[in-house]
Amino acid sequence: MSPRLRYRTDPDIVFIERDSAPRVLHYGEDFLEEHLPVGTRVIYPPPPIRGLPNPRGAIRHALNHPLGCDPLHAQLRPGMRVTIALDDISLPLPPMATPDIRQTALEVVLEMLGDHGVDDVHLIIANSLHRKMTESEMKRMVGAEIHNAFHPDRYYNHDAEDPKGVVALGETRHHEPVRVNRRAVESDLVIYLNINLVPMDGGHKSVTVGLCDYRSLRPHHEPQTIRDSDGYMDPARSALTRKVDRMGALVDDHMNVFHVETVLNNRMYADPLSFLARNEDEYSDLDRIKMASTRWSLARLPGAAKRKFLHSIPGAFELIGCYAGRTVPVHERTLERSFEQYAVPVKGQCDILLCGVPYISPYNVNSILNPLLVQVMGPGYLFNLYRGKPLVKKGGTLILVHPCHDEFDPDFHPSYIEFFHRLLPETRDAFELRTKYEEEFANNPSYVQMYRDGNAYHGAHPFFMWYWGENGRQHVGRIIAAGAKNQHVPEVLGWESADTVSEAIAMAKSGHGPSAEMTVLQVPPIMIPEVS
Repeated sequence: MSPRLRYRTDPDIVFIERDSAPRVLHYGEDFLEEHLPVGTRVIYPPPPIRGLPNPRGAIRHALNHPLGCDPLHAQLRPGMRVTIALDDISLPLPPMATPDIRQTALEVVLEMLGDHGVDDVHLIIANSLHRKMTESEMKRMVGAEIHNAFHPDRYYNHDAEDPKGVVALGETRHHEPVRVNRRAVESDLVIYLNINLVPMDGGHKSVTVGLCDYRSLRPHHEPQTIRDSDGYMDPARSALTRKVDRMGALVDDHMNVFHVETVLNNRMYADPLSFLARNEDEYSDLDRIKMASTRWSLARLPGAAKRKFLHSIPGAFELIGCYAGRTVPVHERTLERSFEQYAVPVKGQCDILLCGVPYISPYNVNSILNPLLVQVMGPGYLFNLYRGKPLVKKGGTLILVHPCHDEFDPDFHPSYIEFFHRLLPETRDAFELRTKYEEEFANNPSYVQMYRDGNAYHGAHPFFMWYWGENGRQHVGRIIAAGAKNQHVPEVLGWESADTVSEAIAMAKSGHGPSAEMTVLQVPPIMIPEVS
């Protein structure tokens, strides 16, 4: 007999009523197929909204019909100084197929600047305290023609540690220092080219965070702010967003910023992996063959080769909206469009939330998802994929499917290694870590040099990554790593471990009782459950 499934009003939610097709869980760099218990609720991402047929035309229309200000062409004059800032490689995930939407937007903007005699133009990657992008990554993002015309003197990464490269704009009434890239501050016009993959991107965050330094980032990237944020994907209930907006208002008082925000759909997978975004009960015979062959192939590759293969597959994202103009009205439109793509109505919370942790996060593109970043994805991002209420009840259990290898990239994440092996065994208390050690790492000369002259994340970055999971850690009663290859990593993180998903589920149900309600969040692609 074929499996019978009961649907809520939203077809993206399935309740398993009897034996059915195994569900695909992302297991680090593998795809794991698991049969889940009867009664499990599985939430799938909405299907991709169809991309706009003419992205270049949509961008040009936004520039000529902005919100809250004059059209871009009306603000241009010969001899003016213009800085174009761009989001870094942390989004979209994975990097999109070329041409990247930033390249398309740049081509339109640069043509307009040239037509109006503007030739003092710099392109700055707004990487904040993220690692600086490599030259090959920079070239891929904007295309060879733009890269060769501007790099390295007029196309470069923001340097948050350049003592002469950051300007203080003042403080908010809450004594939050606002410090921003000097070239941007001293420009007649700043054009910010943004990608909105999720609702926490864009808005005041673009300039205020992307082009700031450590002193300006510290007031909102801290444990109490994270605890006070009721989900990162609901700006109205995020203390982090409120602080950034407060600081961003000061930026807008001092700088002429013209925002260009682009909204992408969730079409992460192109063929031959597009089946991974679908409900397994709707797989065709060909899909099942593709799944089997993908698992067979990955199982025979060493870890480094798996990573290289998966990181080489670009996202098939498409533009579904473009808005330009002043910060607030532009971002309001962007958020509306973003929720149209990502929101999934969900009724009720669960006792147990099960998530496969994908191979990629905003902080390991072309690199390793190290133990600290597995933590960022678990109680950080995956827990916070909600609007209204968390998917899991207070005191519930979060099961994360990941091998939890004790493996780090020494070039990209050097300070992470010391943080994980030296600090976490001493204390996991975010407030104590901030008080005792954060500034030590931030000012460590070696870490500063590796950030400035190499491609390392800032010395303080692992602290922000630990804080990122703070509200998730405070909310759930326990976290279980299913499929962990060793006991050390989960133990250091303060988690339990299980050899298999079935064992992890049994452990969770022993704490909540046999009637415990379990939900599987089937990501990627990204979705945002709106929990009532």
